[in-house]
Amino acid sequence: MSRGIKTTIAILAAMVILGLITLPSLRRAITRVSSSPRTEEQARREVMQIPISTPTDVQVQARLYWLSSTSPAALEATPVELPLSADPVERSKQLLNALIMTAPAPERRTLPADATLLAFYIQPDGTAIADFSDALASGTPSGILSEQLAVDSITQTLAANTTAIRRLKILIHGQEAETFAGHVDLSVLFPVMSPESANAPYAPVSSPDSVVTGASPAISASPPPTSAPLPQEPRH
Repeated sequence: MSRGIKTTIAILAAMVILGLITLPSLRRAITRVSSSPRTEEQARREVMQIPISTPTDVQVQARLYWLSSTSPAALEATPVELPLSADPVERSKQLLNALIMTAPAPERRTLPADATLLAFYIQPDGTAIADFSDALASGTPSGILSEQLAVDSITQTLAANTTAIRRLKILIHGQEAETFAGHVDLSVLFPVMSPESANAPYAPVSSPDSVVTGASPAISASPPPTSAPLPQEPRH
């Protein structure tokens, strides 16, 4: 037998022995993966949603508003431990991302699982603009109750955990939409108030044209330039 053949046989034998040694570890790794299955939604979220963190983050017990566990026609405040920023814009982004991604159960979800917050900023008068992906409208069940609960879950979550926001404008992919999913009017400004501070049902405030004039799919996360301030909402 030639020297080359002997060398080849020795290499193959070494590879077989190495495979036998590593096989148990490979089996254990496969078992760990199979025992902790990840849904397609979880995998996609891990790729698309990078957690927002800032130097001022502090772990606090936030209150997020999802559907009630006892009454699906109402919202319920749920305490959740979250790292939240002192900056009101970043804090609001963290809250809304958590509202989408961390619902305690599928039946308590108020916003579609594949919705994404594209941009968020706050004007000096306390008007916040939240720009969501198309999935917020297309994935929300059409109906006055489901649409209103979706809007209320956003405004009440912001009201319970921030102090800088007075009103909220919702955009869909950078543009003003006529309705949420066919019923709730999105051309208005929604008051941001917690249920504890609202003694009666509120009426949405008419939205100034300047809030959405020139809106584009890519909205800055910073307030508009001071050289061209947006007119404030008229006082009545």
